[in-house]
Amino acid sequence: MTDTRKQVVIIGAGHNGLTCAAYLAKAGFEVNVLEASTRTGGAASTQEFADGFRVSSGAHLLYQLSEEISEELALEEHGLKLAADSLDTVALDPNGDHLTLSGDNVTGNKVSQTDHDAMVQYRKRMLRFSQVFADLNALVPPRLATSDRSETLSLAHLAWKVRRLGKTEMREFLRIVGINIHDVLEENFENELLKGALSLDGVLGSHLGPRSNNTVFTALHRLGGSVKGVQGAMAVPRGGMGTVSEALKNAALAHGVSILHDARVAQVEINGDRATGVSLPSGEMMPADYVISSLDPKTTLLDLLGARYLDAGLVRRITHIRHKGNAAKLHLALDSLPEFTGLKAEQLGQRLVIAPDMDYVEKAFNPVKYGEPSVNPVMEITIPTVHDASLAPAGQHVMSAIVQYVPHDSHARKTLEKTIMKTLAKYAPGIGKQVIESELLLPADLEERFGNAGGHWHHAELALDQFMMLRPATGLARYKSPIDGLYLCGAGCHPGGGVMGHAGRNAARVIIGEEN
Repeated sequence: MTDTRKQVVIIGAGHNGLTCAAYLAKAGFEVNVLEASTRTGGAASTQEFADGFRVSSGAHLLYQLSEEISEELALEEHGLKLAADSLDTVALDPNGDHLTLSGDNVTGNKVSQTDHDAMVQYRKRMLRFSQVFADLNALVPPRLATSDRSETLSLAHLAWKVRRLGKTEMREFLRIVGINIHDVLEENFENELLKGALSLDGVLGSHLGPRSNNTVFTALHRLGGSVKGVQGAMAVPRGGMGTVSEALKNAALAHGVSILHDARVAQVEINGDRATGVSLPSGEMMPADYVISSLDPKTTLLDLLGARYLDAGLVRRITHIRHKGNAAKLHLALDSLPEFTGLKAEQLGQRLVIAPDMDYVEKAFNPVKYGEPSVNPVMEITIPTVHDASLAPAGQHVMSAIVQYVPHDSHARKTLEKTIMKTLAKYAPGIGKQVIESELLLPADLEERFGNAGGHWHHAELALDQFMMLRPATGLARYKSPIDGLYLCGAGCHPGGGVMGHAGRNAARVIIGEEN
């Protein structure tokens, strides 16, 4: 009997590509995923960087994965397990007087009662505001000028989400959502270390400093996820972030998806005005009724498709998508558990941040505007082996750190690594002697390894003018390209970066809807 199922080719086996594949296969499509590397997961993967030492190669904390997707694809049954599910944030103080944030509770660093009370109110308000955006993540962005009833209802839903905040909170939401987090934190808190730690949530992974507009929005985007029903919680997956992608891969395979590795796509094939498949560097052609790319929009549309198939206005908008990556990733193989001055051993498994105050973070951002690395970088640090000993040989440990700010490429890699280690040594004086091996991934390395243009973690800057119906650009917001049969499903689409899976699920829903 002839197989009449629609054929789909998905470019890239990152977590969004795998999510999209699983939903389409579940709906009855014949799905082939083509991955350029030898493993699945993209930036959400686990790799061995030294003999016996494994680490999450990109993202290292799980806090945005959609619980709806996790349940619908039965990810726990397919291998997803958590080693820790409710990390605190420890703001490191150079003098050892650290500060710990556990939900809305703040302890240490001589925090005043005023700041204690302010934190409760601030956290409550920010979680409520973040839920406005979180509720939009699973929606296909509506068009602003449309007569389609479902899209009109989506726009009304957005307006209602804001309106139901109440008059006072709605005004506050509209006042702060587009401004900088520096001013908002100055209005609410006194403690400099507390403000520094909170400001980091507005700039992590972005080309922004605390005084940059949109940093309240990015902080809200980060807070929108949940772990086991706890909004704003952070988790460490057992086996590293690669187990998230492995669970998605297993779910996809269970529904009949075919995944090919070492299968780099050379170009999207066009016949007339429709995408008809892809070709590989060898010249092999893979036909498809639908081609879906989980790569970033620029790579997909300008490189794999080609500007000649797009109108000049759209090419200009794609060219001007902001995607300047300036977050590096440092991996350290350690011969023993590091000691941080003033930090208890049981706190080493928490999320550790180096952001002593907001001016420190802003000054760290300034050099990268001119192509220079920070002299005093900010960091988000995890030691996953505290929770999961399988990532390193017995008695030894792995440290993973996101480092900002670093230009796209640096010819002084060794000098940069020395700067980072010098900064770490201010808080953990003996750490240099514990290092067995290290790996520093600059934005250029992340671009080469994961294929994201500019080395940006989110494929495109998170900002209100690159969000929802404007993401990644006007005319591309609903996952469908101007070329029939060609779709986008990566982090450059709504709702943006973070290991959440919504972009993949939403793209699949669009295609399933077109077939029904």
